[in-house]
Amino acid sequence: MESNIRVKNSPWRILYLYWRLYSQQLKAMMEYSADFYIMIGAAAMTQITGFLFLWVVFSRIPDIQGWGLWEVAFMYAAIYVSEGVGSLFFEGTWRMLRLVNMGELDRYLVRPVPIVLQIFCTGIGMNGLGNILIGGSIIAISLSHIDIAWNLQTIVMAVLLFASAMTIRVAINLAANCSAFWIRSSGNAFPIMVHNLGEFAKYPITIFSLGLQLFISIIVPFAFVSFFPAAAMFGKEPWSYWGWFSPLVAAYFVGLALLILRIGLRRYESAGN
Repeated sequence: MESNIRVKNSPWRILYLYWRLYSQQLKAMMEYSADFYIMIGAAAMTQITGFLFLWVVFSRIPDIQGWGLWEVAFMYAAIYVSEGVGSLFFEGTWRMLRLVNMGELDRYLVRPVPIVLQIFCTGIGMNGLGNILIGGSIIAISLSHIDIAWNLQTIVMAVLLFASAMTIRVAINLAANCSAFWIRSSGNAFPIMVHNLGEFAKYPITIFSLGLQLFISIIVPFAFVSFFPAAAMFGKEPWSYWGWFSPLVAAYFVGLALLILRIGLRRYESAGN
């Protein structure tokens, strides 16, 4: 089932619609302020505990295959920041199972608004704010401890790598949750399984087997969220070269996720799915 309505949507109109849809969800969320603070606090404590674990590990060993404490901390925090961005601004991807099984996509399909935009704004994960704040702080502290020659080129590269990493993470979430069109069980664990693969990208992927390295670099490219951007930023050879492919990987995976969504919508059977 697909909408027959076609409306030209400029980038500015899409951003405007996103903000309007997002702000309405935010107003509803803020009605329960206690939940807001609990979710932020829980996310922050999770990250702080994980960082303390890294600190203890590196107090016993000097490095992990040439990667020091603050370099690994950077990768660790990059995964959490990307997770936070996905939760805070694109939480709706995790509501796909409900939308499909309850037939709630019906009302989205008849609106003259891109369906992927409506899906993104279906919910807001306030725990994402805690991930962004603490993860961003760890990244800032890590960069202050790492010798990087900051100049205009380096700053542009860092922004490009960051934007690519966040885009890849959101695209992975969308593609994984589109499994709801095929796995119609109320207990679909496939998105969680894909999400948990990000745990491997918190550390240098070279410590894992070649097969796993290829899997999280090509099939589910979490390595382009943390490891390859870090290698490019810190000049870690021979991996730094691959970090420059991050924008291409982001564009490819966004296209793939949208294609999977389009194919899934063709299988959608409305209410009673």
